[in-house]
Amino acid sequence: MTRMSEACGVSYDTLAWTQEWYVREETLREANTVLVNHHYKLELAKKFGGGTMSSSDGQRFPVRGKSLTARDMNIHGGRVLSTYTHVSDQWSTYGTKQIVPTTREGHYTLDEMLGNATDLPIHEHATDTHGATLVNFGLFDLVGKVLTPRMRDLGRITMLRVDTPAATNALYPHAGPLLADRWNEDLIAGCYPDLLRMGGSLKFGEATASLIVGKWSAASRQNTLAAALKEWGRMRRTIHAAHYLSDPVYRRKISRQLNKGESLHALRRNLHYAQQGTIVRPHLQDQTEQAWCLTILTNAVITWTTE
Repeated sequence: MTRMSEACGVSYDTLAWTQEWYVREETLREANTVLVNHHYKLELAKKFGGGTMSSSDGQRFPVRGKSLTARDMNIHGGRVLSTYTHVSDQWSTYGTKQIVPTTREGHYTLDEMLGNATDLPIHEHATDTHGATLVNFGLFDLVGKVLTPRMRDLGRITMLRVDTPAATNALYPHAGPLLADRWNEDLIAGCYPDLLRMGGSLKFGEATASLIVGKWSAASRQNTLAAALKEWGRMRRTIHAAHYLSDPVYRRKISRQLNKGESLHALRRNLHYAQQGTIVRPHLQDQTEQAWCLTILTNAVITWTTE
């Protein structure tokens, strides 16, 4: 901090006192919320989007030294840590989470949306194929949100029908062959109160979404509630896939939002130049604080540019 003091003109004592008392996840989240809310009220920000849609994706950063959360990944050239961020359609980042890079990112898709403390009225969320799990489709709908992922290999997924194959093919001559499975309404009806309780537990913070998604994704086929949740997810996935296949405007909207997240990855990498762009802190708490500092800096650049 001595060199930082010389560079910015703020005394060393002020920097040390600020870091000691204010650089922690709780206060960094509050600072980021203030930035995002200010950006949301700017006139030009409304031209980017209404703040109702967001996307999430993971970004890998190299790690130097020992760390419990880092993993060796040859595809990324060594030891890395993953930062999972949630970006609104106004380019602001309202959620950041440090995760082990080998875990499935789809487990954390809903966490920051339910914990969103900003003024952004997020309702729709886009991801790459990693977030398009049956459990995510079901849980998003149960908490009143909409999951709109960009999906590959649409011809290979299982889509539901409500009638016999012959009747479905007659009604939908082009899409009929894709509707391979019959909708199990009795299974949903029997578990519907439990599904609503699960959604209520998530909305009121009784359990984290990442924990619920991880547990139900790994549940056995004999678990009735898990089967009902996945059946609900199949129904929501069928609706999304039909919309995705038939509406090019809908597809472009999802791709445009995901491209915003990718462009912010490039900005974060340019801003993360200290220590040659590597993370040197070994503990998760310190890494989380560093990630939130980078998020605040990114949002500050976005806000300043918008103004």
